[in-house]
Amino acid sequence: MKVLSTVEAFRQWRAEAVDPLGFVPTMGALHAGHRSLMERARADCASAVASVFVNPTQFNDPEDCRSYPMTLQEDLAMARETGMDAVFTPSFETLYPDRYRYRVTENEHSSALEGAHRPGHFDGVLTVVMKLLQIVAPHRAYFGEKDWQQLDLVRGMADAFFLPLEVIACPTIREADGLAMSSRNRRLSAAGRDLAPEFHRALAESSTALEARERLAAAGFSVQYVEDAGSRRLAAVELEGVRLIDNIPLAATSAAAASHPLKGAVS
Repeated sequence: MKVLSTVEAFRQWRAEAVDPLGFVPTMGALHAGHRSLMERARADCASAVASVFVNPTQFNDPEDCRSYPMTLQEDLAMARETGMDAVFTPSFETLYPDRYRYRVTENEHSSALEGAHRPGHFDGVLTVVMKLLQIVAPHRAYFGEKDWQQLDLVRGMADAFFLPLEVIACPTIREADGLAMSSRNRRLSAAGRDLAPEFHRALAESSTALEARERLAAAGFSVQYVEDAGSRRLAAVELEGVRLIDNIPLAATSAAAASHPLKGAVS
């Protein structure tokens, strides 16, 4: 497995890679959810690549960025285990030679839900994904459904800019108790980790978004949003200062909502 840190080195490797190429962009601190994405890319494609880059432009809270876990050696070990052909590990200076003067902005659905609570977040997400897609030039890019709004916006960006690739959605990987796997989970205390599965249970067992919000608040979560938007119920909470997101499919979806997954979600 090649570990490549510069655009020039990666493009030299890419010129020799066998197509089709599958790509899994990550911010590191890899867990079983990331493993499933890499395994899917490996199974689907002749060549498979992951990236590890903690992207500061998508953090609206600098402290959140500073506290993000850095586990590069463990991440590279998982990538080797899953059969990645290469891992791209750029620096900020490599990906942002313009110091973020140029960016990708979506001006409608990115202002809802996550965007309403994390100003500028999706500018950072879409910009770094666009940069990585331009460098890696994959045929398929793999994203988890846990970050449903991100997945929807990346798909829209790929369509809007005529990017020659397929965005593949992969199911959320959960712990045995239902908690969606996330690098943030390791920041919970033992008591917080015991309570955290109630997040998913409340979303799945409540008949309305309002009922889910009230159940979560009563359980001790700080609720940022629970909204039924299109085909999904999407939510974000804080527990012990740790921000968690999740979503579940809704049983009934109108034709209008199905045509745009975030219709009606803009706040």
